[in-house]
Amino acid sequence: MPTKMPAGMKPLEKFLKKQTNALTRAGGFGDKAAGTGASRRRASLSRVVPFFRETSPEGGPARDVFSPETEEAPCWPSAAADIRSPSLSSDEQSSEASLDTSWTPLAADTPDNLALALLDSVAGKRYGNCTAGAFLFEKLSCCLAMYAGKGKDFQEILLDDFMLTHPIFLASDKFQQVLLQQFGTEGRQGEGWPSWDGVERKQAVLSVAFRYLDTYRELLQEEGDRSNSFPKDLYLCAVQELSRFPELVEDVLKLQRWTEILHNPAEEDKESRKKQVRPLFRHFRRIDACLQPREAFRGSDEIFCRVYTPDHSYVTIRSRLSCRVGEILALVREKLQYSEDQPTQPANLILVAVTSSGEKAVFRPSDEAVFTTLGVNTHLFACEPSELETLMPLPEEIHWSPGDSKLHDMSAEEVSNQLVVFDWELFSCVHEVEFVCYVFHGEQARWRPLNLELVLQRCSEVQHWVATEILQCQSLPKRVQLLRKFIKIAALCKQQQDLLSFLAVVLGLDNPAVSRLRLTWEGLPGKFRKQFQQFESIADPSRNHKSYRDLLASLRAPLIPFTPLLLKDLTFLHESCKTFHGELVNFEKMHKVAEMVRSIRRYRSTQLVMDAEPSPSHLQTKAYVRQLQVIDNQNLLFEMSCKLEPKDM
Repeated sequence: MPTKMPAGMKPLEKFLKKQTNALTRAGGFGDKAAGTGASRRRASLSRVVPFFRETSPEGGPARDVFSPETEEAPCWPSAAADIRSPSLSSDEQSSEASLDTSWTPLAADTPDNLALALLDSVAGKRYGNCTAGAFLFEKLSCCLAMYAGKGKDFQEILLDDFMLTHPIFLASDKFQQVLLQQFGTEGRQGEGWPSWDGVERKQAVLSVAFRYLDTYRELLQEEGDRSNSFPKDLYLCAVQELSRFPELVEDVLKLQRWTEILHNPAEEDKESRKKQVRPLFRHFRRIDACLQPREAFRGSDEIFCRVYTPDHSYVTIRSRLSCRVGEILALVREKLQYSEDQPTQPANLILVAVTSSGEKAVFRPSDEAVFTTLGVNTHLFACEPSELETLMPLPEEIHWSPGDSKLHDMSAEEVSNQLVVFDWELFSCVHEVEFVCYVFHGEQARWRPLNLELVLQRCSEVQHWVATEILQCQSLPKRVQLLRKFIKIAALCKQQQDLLSFLAVVLGLDNPAVSRLRLTWEGLPGKFRKQFQQFESIADPSRNHKSYRDLLASLRAPLIPFTPLLLKDLTFLHESCKTFHGELVNFEKMHKVAEMVRSIRRYRSTQLVMDAEPSPSHLQTKAYVRQLQVIDNQNLLFEMSCKLEPKDM
């Protein structure tokens, strides 16, 4: 009987839930499933609990390093005490916690004052000696002490920290208002702030504004008039000041260019995107579309999607990627109105995501951008509330056909090259702010992490692809060949620094339905078994994934990290430390969040270049890798495994 899935269930949760049993042979994640997801944020800590479990060094049962279900977030660090960083091992974290159990609030300041302190830093000024100014500086100096010793980089790091994290504690609309207000203000002596020279104040505001526009350019372009009025308003203010401050002429010209960029994107770009219907992974498999280089998704992009009814008939709708569920249902009603199979108009439709295992997620009418949150073989159903329990997965998701894989005819080198290229395209499409949006969704709901969610889908897809290919192969010798090929593919992905596909392949081979195939593994040559054991040790989550972190630290850009672990670290940081204490901002937490985002920036600081010459079968391999056919129903995979090698063999 199908079980109900919480409406907030997202790809990361689904992926991590399936990893719960994946490393049992290596002393892996433990057997406790991810939490029920009472919170609707896309990445609550309860959804990454398996990443917070490790096997005891003495071989005892898995223990929780931290669980929000059993204790409150324990840490509000002082300026002198670091957050229990995800980069530390669990043992180190435990020892730190035992030494320091009385953490005090960090002396951060209010969002508005942090913005003003940023402007003062950019202007190159110091606070005055008056009472209020000295008091503010004393408070901010505790917050800014983390920048001590950074020398000339102090201002740049502070500015970058603020730009990457300010939507968490200061809404972009409010930040824009602060900049506009400060541009037109002559001084704040009455409130204890120093008297700034007029041109320095205005240049500081414009410098911060340019950095803001540059950081959020693609996201602001999506919002249209909602945000585009800011550069125009600032431009009009600056033009009026030109007669008094001719030094601003270059900045005014730059503002004019920004206004044109945000208001009037290139006509050819507008036309090309208007005509294009963007392909998702499993929606309308089109060879010509999947062979094109991947581009970043925008909320305004249009896609085709099938929405099924309880009898498995479907309607095809064309919709914006970011549209609300209510809009999707309106399109479905309109289609059903003219359908011969639906003589009566449904009274009250709901939209439901149904997985291949029968789990269901009911979306709210206000939910947005649901297409990118769908799992590997998850389909959208529209039905009346009374029909919810009758929804079943599509027949092709329940049944499987044994047969030889196309993979037998492809070289491991060609497949790994295509995996790396596609992963790089997907990873490059993710705006660095999406990582913050995903974890801080409750506070930073303005932008949706569309491209990041697709990377998480890909991670899950590769994992299930490995298991599917092996378990569909009926011949024992051919299964052994596939096993060897996948280990070689993992080795080549690791060599090319694609840790996303590398670990996804390893986790796929460690799927319980695959790892139980004793005869298949016994047929594997000793060299390959030893190599796979080394790969398992890298995937071992003990000591907070120390082996993986050591490997990551030894690599240089370009590289593709294991994205779920990045989100785990950000989630740990978010859940274990408060963002606010009353009206005060924990800016040390913001600094640590920004440091993690800068690590992602470093991974992509060099463009990936593949030296391999394309083979005659290049296009076939490329199409195969970009449109993997997978089974993601674990029960079905286990059933297939038992048919290949029954339990009594």
